[in-house]
Amino acid sequence: MVGATWTEAPYPVLVVDQHGVLVDLNEAARILLPGAAGGDRLDERVPAWLSGAHARLGDAGTEGSGTGAGLPNGRINGRHFEGHPTAAGGGDVVWWLVDDTDRRVAEAALTDTRTRTDILSEVSSTLLSTLNVPRCMEASAFLAAAHLADAAVVVAPPQGRRHSLTFANRGGPVTRATRQVDVTAVPGLTEALQGFPPVSARWIDPADIPDWVTPDGFPGPLGSVIVTPLPGHGVPAGALILLRSSTEQSFTEGEEVFARLFAARAGAALSAARLYGEQAAVTATLMRELLPPTLRSVHGVEYAGGYRAAKDHERVGGDFYDVHPGSDPSKDTLVVLGDVAGKGLDAAVLTGKIRNTLHALLPLTDDHQRVLDLLNGALLSSHHTRFATLVLASVRRQGDRVRLRLTSAGHLPPLIVRADGTVEEVATHGTLVGALPAVTADTVQTVLEPGETCLLYTDGITEARGGPLGDEFFGDHRLRRALAECAGLPAEAVVERVQMLAAQWLGAGRHDDMATVVIRVPRDGPPTADDGRPDRRPDRWYSRRST
Repeated sequence: MVGATWTEAPYPVLVVDQHGVLVDLNEAARILLPGAAGGDRLDERVPAWLSGAHARLGDAGTEGSGTGAGLPNGRINGRHFEGHPTAAGGGDVVWWLVDDTDRRVAEAALTDTRTRTDILSEVSSTLLSTLNVPRCMEASAFLAAAHLADAAVVVAPPQGRRHSLTFANRGGPVTRATRQVDVTAVPGLTEALQGFPPVSARWIDPADIPDWVTPDGFPGPLGSVIVTPLPGHGVPAGALILLRSSTEQSFTEGEEVFARLFAARAGAALSAARLYGEQAAVTATLMRELLPPTLRSVHGVEYAGGYRAAKDHERVGGDFYDVHPGSDPSKDTLVVLGDVAGKGLDAAVLTGKIRNTLHALLPLTDDHQRVLDLLNGALLSSHHTRFATLVLASVRRQGDRVRLRLTSAGHLPPLIVRADGTVEEVATHGTLVGALPAVTADTVQTVLEPGETCLLYTDGITEARGGPLGDEFFGDHRLRRALAECAGLPAEAVVERVQMLAAQWLGAGRHDDMATVVIRVPRDGPPTADDGRPDRRPDRWYSRRST
């Protein structure tokens, strides 16, 4: 028999002999095991985990006291204990029963918190990796079904009378549908779509849930339902419905709180995706108006254009061109090429303003000076502080020849490529538009014979800095030499040749926006395919090429 110290221990202590008979027990043990007394068989008073551990000691020998992974443990009267055996005289064993219920509860809570944190981290990472609304809805439904319920339904805000629905069963495929459904038939769904706090799951009767909520393949009848809003940035992003079958445990209060945390992450991601989609749609609409047109034959004259922004990842900038056909072949076609000070989107906004203003001034284009004066006044009266250079070309076919009227407002003079390869500069000069109270400009008339070409271009071509040492301009002389080699080529080929040589000269160097427009008289007369209008599709974009 061991000493009396164990009798006063705060832990339940049992003294058991080698035959499994209870020899004695302290007061804490009597409280834990009411009615137990010396002489009782241990296996009749304690659970099998403890009596079995004592029986095994008879063969393996008594283990020392202490803690460790090998100690027997289990529940007694609703509490969890670890059994620590200590050898006593005569083959008896003293079992110290240490109550570790609170420790295990704390460990379970910590593990659960870590698991939920990991889930929320996965949710955030997965949902924020896409800005596509349908994919974000699919990911939300899939993750909710995988971690929160047997099935999940994401209900998007209504579009007219219809809702976009995304269904997911745990372990199953995700399906989408757009339907006209009665959201008022689902308790709390109308409020959730308006952003109101969710009602508790215990107030939702699964029998009241309409059939359209349950995904195909749902495992059994409904047992528990959560309806929670998907909070967005000021506007609800939709609602999330979580479903459990009757064979599963109903949603606990802690699970409802976690569902709201999940919904907050999903709602933020969906709201960001919708905002991005709306902005992308607006940008695409505006971009269509800012992009230069693809040019083709108009009234028996070939037109071609090329454009490359200063930064390869941008599509618009400060250079622009347009072709405005005359109402019939007897009317002039107006060609405009310009360069706004600056680069990027800010410059592109002003190019859009200039292009729209010139379009409104088309009835006055017989007088280039008047058009420039009115455009100059419009720019000076606006909030823009940028200026622009322009060249205007009025084009009219007269038999086999083309008459040109060319006016430069602070822009590089056009170049004419004659049939024999001679390159001529058109002597038109003028002042900037949008910088001074008045614009002065000279209008020069010339004629293009069959096979001859007129090139309008911006300084991004001649000031392309590159070459063997990387610091030399492409320059006028190289441009003229290249044009001399293009005599007789189609308009598209001339544009491509000029753009290609400038790109090769640049290598990997920086450059300004580059734009070119070619006006050419075909050798074989007016083309047969001619609708009198330039194609409004975006022009080709030239990639940078190394020398």
